[in-house]
Amino acid sequence: MDAEVALLAQSVGTTLVALMATDAWHHVRDGITQLWRRTQPERAETVAAELEAGREDVLAAAAADDQETLDELRLQWQGMVRRLLVARPAAVEELRALLDQLDPGGSAARQITQHATASGQARVYQAGRDQHIAER
Repeated sequence: MDAEVALLAQSVGTTLVALMATDAWHHVRDGITQLWRRTQPERAETVAAELEAGREDVLAAAAADDQETLDELRLQWQGMVRRLLVARPAAVEELRALLDQLDPGGSAARQITQHATASGQARVYQAGRDQHIAER
């Protein structure tokens, strides 16, 4: 489940930062804050404040075309979400549902990076999503 948690956290970090600069911001903020209230209520107010500060940072970085800051914010939220999921594994399904609700088509960019090395007779199959292989 570690790879699954890491991928989900990456998706949430990317989606969250992308949506912070959109009209969906209030819905995003409310959904993430509610998730924390249900899973780690002692941290919910801190997370809500970090969401507000993060949005200001995203807006400033977007206006300045500062990709480095946007990348740092994605990583920050990725780490926060990963730590939440490690501490509360039951939140995985709830977070997936929230992610689908916030970004139904995946338009906020689920970033996937793949690397593979094959040698000899080896084959490498990689996919960013569904993959069906029918060899005979």
